[in-house]
Amino acid sequence: MASSDLAATPLMPTPTIQPWRLESSAVAAALETRAETGLPAEAAAERLERFGPNELVEKKQRPAWRLLLEQFTSAMIVVLLVAAVITALIGETKDTLIILAIVVFNGIVGFIQEYRAEQAMDALKRMSSPEARVVRDGEVRLVPAREVVPGDVLLLEQGDIVTADLRLLEAPAMRVNEAPLTGESEPVAKVTRALPDVSADAPADQLNMAFSGTAVTSGRARGIVVATGMATAIGRIAELLQQGEEEPTPLQKRLGELGRWLAVAALIVCALVFGSGVVRGEDPQEMFLIAVSLAVAAIPEGLPAVVTISLALGARRMAARRALVRRLPAVETLGSVSVICSDKTGTLTENRMLVERLWTPAGEYRVGGDGYAPEGRIEPDPAGDELAARAARVAAACNDATLVPPVGAGAGWSITGDPTEGALVAFAAKLGARQSDLRDSHPRVAEVGFDAERRRMTTLHTPAELALADSAAADPHWVAVKGALESIAPLLEADQAAVLVEARQVAERYAADGYRVLALADGAVASIPDEPEHAEQGLRLVGVVALADPPREAAALAIAECRSAGISPVMITGDHHLTATSIAARLGMLDDGRESLTGAQLAAMDDATFAANVERVGVYARTNPEQKLRIVDAWRARGAVVAMTGDGVNDAPALRRADIGVAMGITGTDVSKEAADMILADDDFSTIVAAVEEGRRIYANIRRFVRYMLTTNSAEIWVMVLAPILGLPLPLIAIQILWINLVTDGAPALSLGVEPAHKHAMERPPRRPDASIMGDGLWQHAVWVGLLMGGVTLAVQAAAIEVGWHWQTMVFTVLAFLQLAHAMAVRSERASTFRLGFGTNMPLLITVVVTALIQLAFIYLPILQPIFETEALGPEELLVVALVTPVPFVAVELEKWVFRRRERGLSLARAD
Repeated sequence: MASSDLAATPLMPTPTIQPWRLESSAVAAALETRAETGLPAEAAAERLERFGPNELVEKKQRPAWRLLLEQFTSAMIVVLLVAAVITALIGETKDTLIILAIVVFNGIVGFIQEYRAEQAMDALKRMSSPEARVVRDGEVRLVPAREVVPGDVLLLEQGDIVTADLRLLEAPAMRVNEAPLTGESEPVAKVTRALPDVSADAPADQLNMAFSGTAVTSGRARGIVVATGMATAIGRIAELLQQGEEEPTPLQKRLGELGRWLAVAALIVCALVFGSGVVRGEDPQEMFLIAVSLAVAAIPEGLPAVVTISLALGARRMAARRALVRRLPAVETLGSVSVICSDKTGTLTENRMLVERLWTPAGEYRVGGDGYAPEGRIEPDPAGDELAARAARVAAACNDATLVPPVGAGAGWSITGDPTEGALVAFAAKLGARQSDLRDSHPRVAEVGFDAERRRMTTLHTPAELALADSAAADPHWVAVKGALESIAPLLEADQAAVLVEARQVAERYAADGYRVLALADGAVASIPDEPEHAEQGLRLVGVVALADPPREAAALAIAECRSAGISPVMITGDHHLTATSIAARLGMLDDGRESLTGAQLAAMDDATFAANVERVGVYARTNPEQKLRIVDAWRARGAVVAMTGDGVNDAPALRRADIGVAMGITGTDVSKEAADMILADDDFSTIVAAVEEGRRIYANIRRFVRYMLTTNSAEIWVMVLAPILGLPLPLIAIQILWINLVTDGAPALSLGVEPAHKHAMERPPRRPDASIMGDGLWQHAVWVGLLMGGVTLAVQAAAIEVGWHWQTMVFTVLAFLQLAHAMAVRSERASTFRLGFGTNMPLLITVVVTALIQLAFIYLPILQPIFETEALGPEELLVVALVTPVPFVAVELEKWVFRRRERGLSLARAD
């Protein structure tokens, strides 16, 4: 026993000892227990007091009242609350109520999202079994799982949930589903021997351990508890899950920055307008109302509502595309994603094993089909190959899985039992060997189950009139064997040496391509021996099959779309290295020269080396939860916005740490779903890419809203600030300013929030997470187009005063109509509105028309004229309004034309 493998102080739970490296007797000695009789009851009680209950410890959560109050602390919300107070003071109760409703609505939505986000630990706790069977004082007892202690001897059977980490003492035919914990795609066969060369960073390779929270799928076991509660593998994941604080999304950061900017701008505008008016001798009370109205106008109070509505509608559209959003801000964050770290099994693959290759001594074949469906093509036709038919019969007979026909419209074939065995049953059916027929005609009379030490399974059947041309006709019992080629090789007839050499070459080639390889053999015996293992002799090798979980058809297209969108797809899996790289290569994830790493190789890298190489790695295999966190952190340190997919408990910490956590809806555990921001109802990678496209559309719409609102608001400010400087009377009264701000600005802006996705959205690189929402020319557009609209309005005012027209009504109408024209032009930052089509956003078109009619109603309906102090315009006056209205539309279209020309020139220059 190596001294480094045992602690100086006994009875310390893992990781003080590394029990998988030790013989079971050494583990029992270190934990002062007996494998046969377990702990005395008194010792168990003392250890429960010493180590505490076998349960996960949750850090103190923020109280609900604090979560609620925190929703009202962002800069934008504070600005809106100030605006609500000001509008209440000046008597604009309607505006006050609207603003408060927006604030409350956003606060409630944010509270619900954050409250739900903190429930992952509850789901983790629910994975524990409530009771456990332990041996104490030599007797089997049923005790609450929370009372299991280190040193207890625990008994397990098929269907049990493991309640603590065990070093296995006995594990006959035991398989455990460790997918939630390690990401292993198939149930893991367990052993009991010591594994001295296995690393602590590779729980998937600790085959003599059973981990808390995993499920026994077959066999039984006896093991010594080596860790409980937070010292278990699942406990360490729980600790990772509770580390760190929730960070704001890129959108929340950008809106916070915008809110602070607007707050300062509103104060400056208010002071400037009020001060200049008083200096000129205007009525201070009137100037205060106007200044406050402009200050309110400078704040796009509809922005939080537009953001929330856009996100909610986006979440609804995503749900229709099988992506269920749990946190609304995640909808927009998807649009910023630059890296997608994806699980392999079920996300990039079908999560259904399929036999894709068959080799027999007479030929080699490609096997096609759809999952577990018993129909499919085999090329070339194996009709003349009797060994292929025998291989099919072995695959069907030496098998405990069963095919299940489709149930309901749109359903596919499924299985009960092991996925690999289900794939073999489907393969056999494609070659005409129906499992049900074999069970009737050649019933199983004995068997030797699969064992991780033997690495094969054997069944005996009667009678033996199957076509065993090279067996004695008098032998009445048929022997069917499947398993690893090296485990079957010693059992073959001596004359099979040449066949075995060729089979080994084929098996090595299949394994190098990432396939799981199984050999099939059969034989015959005269009678059933007392020990069925003794029938495993004189076998004939009839075939070698290669199995894989094939890639989803849509995944390769989605990977290619990621690349065109500037998104780096990365595979992170608990599966074997060859399997992972094979699937990645078939999907095109390694086409750009990126490399693959195993968890062991990653563990050997220091942080600096890994950070320098993270962009070159496209596949990670055999990773543990800490390494998944390390991968996410390394990408984020380089400024990437990371989406992480996963379905297991081991994925939950990385799901929480990533900018967007995406859980699997079909195969995902409750823990992963609670930790995630989004759930894929179909577990399909292509659904993530569709969600990214939706996120880009939503962010583009929010920018459209901001662009429109800031431009129109700046136009109002320019008009009110420049008029006195130019010697003109104040153009608008307070009620007119508030009307333009509330309806003429607001209604079209809300309609811009539902603009459909434009073409080429996925052909541009993702936004930088530090990019300002005001960037890429937005604030410049708001200034110059706002100044243009303000200049046109003041020019109309000056001309109308000179001619003696109803100048204030004209100013009121011109400013409103200019803003409506601007709304039609800003649907895209680059594409022409004529190319988009005026009818592709019907809500906006209807809003513009209806708002224009309402504006005209204020001018011409006598009952409304006193409210806004308007007068009916004559034909000449109305003609002037109509002539100047298209000015911002034409100007913005020219701006877009210039941008397109410039971008085409840059593209040509780069091509040269």
